[in-house]
Amino acid sequence: SGEITARLAALYPTATVVGVDLLAGSVAHAARVHAALAPRVRFEEGDAFALTHPDASFDLAVCRHLTQAVPEPERVLAEMTRVVRPGGVVHVLSEDYSMLHVAMGARDPDVLFREGVGGFARATGTDERVGRRTWSMLRALGLVELTVDYVTVDTVRIARPVFAEILRAWRDGYTDALAEKSALSKGDVRAYFDDAIASILDESRYSVWHVPIVSGRRPRA
Repeated sequence: SGEITARLAALYPTATVVGVDLLAGSVAHAARVHAALAPRVRFEEGDAFALTHPDASFDLAVCRHLTQAVPEPERVLAEMTRVVRPGGVVHVLSEDYSMLHVAMGARDPDVLFREGVGGFARATGTDERVGRRTWSMLRALGLVELTVDYVTVDTVRIARPVFAEILRAWRDGYTDALAEKSALSKGDVRAYFDDAIASILDESRYSVWHVPIVSGRRPRA
């Protein structure tokens, strides 16, 4: 959507910012929505596994909500490290669905994420718990000054309908894929999602999702 690109442009008002996405439609949408930021901000169609930018091109490389969706995420992190200058920072929001704890209702929501999301990940060569090993991957790439922070999405800090809407969007977007690639049926997946959504909306229950954010600096020459 270009949302993080626009936020970075606002945070660094004199910087040139480039947003990269695999899908031409997403790039066109972002360029249209954020047209007022051009030419300082631009959007490009590209492959995170093979960025077209030269070595040491940027002071900061940011990746959000991607590592859990692709096989071999360390290759993406290596590309990010390659295009960052010595002294520059690699910043990764790396999801981990075992860090999503929804209070139990009629069904155990852990089954959805362990069997549904986990089954999909095993079938597609992805890692639904990549967040917990992102620090190690950045360390293996030689980055230093590693930090780990967490976005805490819970029923205390976030309005319950907003939190519930995240799972509702997942239900509507991913039920068919999770059923196809796991042992859960389509009806089961939807029922687990519906129960988790109801639990989040229940004022008597507490739910939380911890989202790891891992950063590191490329060593100076």
